[in-house]
Amino acid sequence: MEEQIIKEGKYRYIEIGEGTPMIILHGLMGGLSNFQGVSDYFPSKGYKILIPELPIYDMPMLKTTVKNFAKFLEGFIEFKGLKDVILLGNSLGGHIGLLHTKMFPNMVKALVITGSSGLYESAMGDGYPRRGDYEFIKKKAQNVFYDPTVATKEIVDEVFATVNDRMKLVKTLAIAKSAIRHNMSKDLPKMNTPVCIIWGENDTVTPPDVAKEFHELLPDSDLFWMKKCGHAPMMEHPEDFNKILEAWLEKREF
Repeated sequence: MEEQIIKEGKYRYIEIGEGTPMIILHGLMGGLSNFQGVSDYFPSKGYKILIPELPIYDMPMLKTTVKNFAKFLEGFIEFKGLKDVILLGNSLGGHIGLLHTKMFPNMVKALVITGSSGLYESAMGDGYPRRGDYEFIKKKAQNVFYDPTVATKEIVDEVFATVNDRMKLVKTLAIAKSAIRHNMSKDLPKMNTPVCIIWGENDTVTPPDVAKEFHELLPDSDLFWMKKCGHAPMMEHPEDFNKILEAWLEKREF
């Protein structure tokens, strides 16, 4: 998807289609291509898909926080002149979407979260100090998915390169700590934005109990389960993910 990236001002992003703006927020180790299934499907359904590249490794260390990513997202929405956006986030992207929705509720029409941090996550586990060990990193990457073959060599290579870049590793750990610190359990009951929660039944990073807790705490949410599915449903089962999301958007008239 690299050839589709638009560079404008301080933003790098993909934009496909016309219609209701749906902004996709990738996770900490997730590239823009993780959402290929969504970006291929929804433009023909009347949605403008925008995937901004989050400045995960570009912020100064002290500003490498979930809150500053939420502010970056608000800047992007203003830069593009958008309103009534739908936010769709996986993992850290879901957390950024949740926090942005709390901070700027009038900008967000609906929120979709999948494998989101914000309540609990064990993404970093205890493993990253062994960063020179390719097989170890490969196993870590495979464990994110129910079907380990989804973790292609390209994905494993990308994670391996990230954790072996000292600055990127330090920032990755800083973001993980910020995500854990920024627990949203007290904020969620006050958030009235409609939320679609799509979760893998076999997610080991943000286990199923996390999805149940999001559903209980968010006043206007619907929870959908995906079988034989780990932390990234839109990658493991893109067609099923799109069907669930499309049906929810239709039901809610978004």
